[in-house]
Amino acid sequence: MRGFWRDHGTPAASAAFLGIPFAQPPIGDLRFAAPVPPEPWTEILDATEYGATALLTTGTDTLIPEPAIPGDSTLNVNVFTPSLDASLPVLVWIHGGGYTEGSPASPWYDGSRFNRDGVVTVSISYRLCFDGFGFIEGAPHNRGVRDWIAALEWVQQNIAAFGGDPGRVTIGGQSAGGGAVLTLLGMPSTQHLFHQALSVSGALADVPLDEARERSTRLAAIAGVTADLYGFRSADEATLLSLQAKAASARRGLAALTDQLANGLPWGPMIDGDLIAQPTVDALRAGIGGDKPLLLGAADDEFTMVAEREESKLRMIPPALLLRPFIRNRDARRAYFEANASQRALGTAAMVGRYISDHIFRVLVPRVAEARQSVDAATWTYRFSWVSSAKGWACHCLDVPFWFDGLDRVRVDALTGPHPPQSLADELHGAAVSLITAGDPGWAPWRAQPGTTRVFGGAGADAVVTDTAYDSVLALL
Repeated sequence: MRGFWRDHGTPAASAAFLGIPFAQPPIGDLRFAAPVPPEPWTEILDATEYGATALLTTGTDTLIPEPAIPGDSTLNVNVFTPSLDASLPVLVWIHGGGYTEGSPASPWYDGSRFNRDGVVTVSISYRLCFDGFGFIEGAPHNRGVRDWIAALEWVQQNIAAFGGDPGRVTIGGQSAGGGAVLTLLGMPSTQHLFHQALSVSGALADVPLDEARERSTRLAAIAGVTADLYGFRSADEATLLSLQAKAASARRGLAALTDQLANGLPWGPMIDGDLIAQPTVDALRAGIGGDKPLLLGAADDEFTMVAEREESKLRMIPPALLLRPFIRNRDARRAYFEANASQRALGTAAMVGRYISDHIFRVLVPRVAEARQSVDAATWTYRFSWVSSAKGWACHCLDVPFWFDGLDRVRVDALTGPHPPQSLADELHGAAVSLITAGDPGWAPWRAQPGTTRVFGGAGADAVVTDTAYDSVLALL
C-alpha cells in the first residue's frame, strides 16, 4: 500500500496510511454479519485518503469535526507512524459519538503529535447505530464490538510493518470510545489484543438483552418490516437511521435525555450472554483485565450545556423536584445536593446539567477505580476542570485536542475559545505518552489512597493531585 509523508526530513516527520480495510464491506449478505477479513489484493492500494465511514451525514453542530465519507468499505483503519523500521508502542484510538455517530476521519485524531513522541497511532472505524448494535434475530449480536475486535486483530497481525510493536498496544477512546475501551477491558476474549487502556469520559451502554430486543421490535414495527434478519435487510441503513430515535424514545430534546438517564443509552454494546456475559463494572470487579494498567477520568461538566439550552424552562423549577425521580433515596439526594452546593447556587440548569454529567460519565470513574482496587495492575484517575471561554464549562469533548496536543487544528478554537493553554496540552498529552511508553502517567494510582486523582486545569493550578476530586459524586455510588 502507498501512504505519504508529512514534514519529511524533519524531527516531526510522520507517515500516514489512510483507509486500510480490516474487513470486507458490510453490505449485501455481509450486512448484519460478523466482520469478514478482506480479500487479498495484488495491485498497490492507495492509502492517501480517508476511507468510507459508517457515519452517513457530516454534522454541522458537532463539538468535534467528524466528516462523513461515502462508500461501502466502511471497516477501515488509519495508521500514523514516525518510522517503518522501528518497534514503537502503539495507541489504538476508538472514536466517540454515543455509539450512533462519530468518524475516525476527524482531523483531531491525526496521530502526528503522538508520532513525534515515539508512538504509532491507529484510528479505527466500526458500525454504528442499529447496524452495529441492534438486536436482530438470526444475526450475531454486538456487531460493532466485533468490529473493534477485528480491527485490534488487524493491528496484532500487521502493525509491525508500520513500525509498531504488537506487544505494546494501548487502547484509548473518548465518550462512547472510552466506553468501548472499558467494555473491551472487561471481556475475557479480548485480553490478548492489548496491554493498557485509556478511557476519556467513558460512557457505558451495557444494554440488557431484553431491552435491546424490545427496541428492535419497535423499530421493525415503525419501519414496516419483520423483526428478523430478512426484514431488517430489506430496509436500507438510512431508513433505519431515520427511525431509530423514535424507536428508542418517543420524546425529544431534554425529555429524550431524561429517558436515557432512566433507561441508559438505547444503542450500544448489549449484554448478550455470549460475547459480553455481564455488566462491564461487574466484569472488572471480578478481575477481568486486572493485569492491564488503566487511566480513566472525565470533565467537570460534560453535558451541562445541554441543560443550559433549556434554562428558560428550568429556572423556575427547584432542582430537588427535577432530580427526585432519579435520586429516589432521600438521604442520598440530600448528600448529593450538599456536595454540589456551589453548582446548585448557579441555578437549576447548572445543577441538572451537573447531575446528567455525573450520572453518565463522572460517577463511573470512582465506580471503576473501586472495582479494580484489588487487581494486580494500577488504576489512575484524572479530572479535567479547565473551563472553555467559548462554552463556559469544562464540557464534553473539550479535552480531546489537549490529549492529542492538537490545539492548532481546525475548529478547536470554536470549542475552547481563543488562546487555549498549550501548557495544559503539554500536561495531558505528556501523561498519555508516559502511560503508553512507560506504563505510568506520572502520579500515584487510586489504590495508594482511595480517591487519588490528578486534576488538570483546575482553578489556581495547572495540575494538582488530591484524594477528594470525585467526592461530589459519591452519593450516587
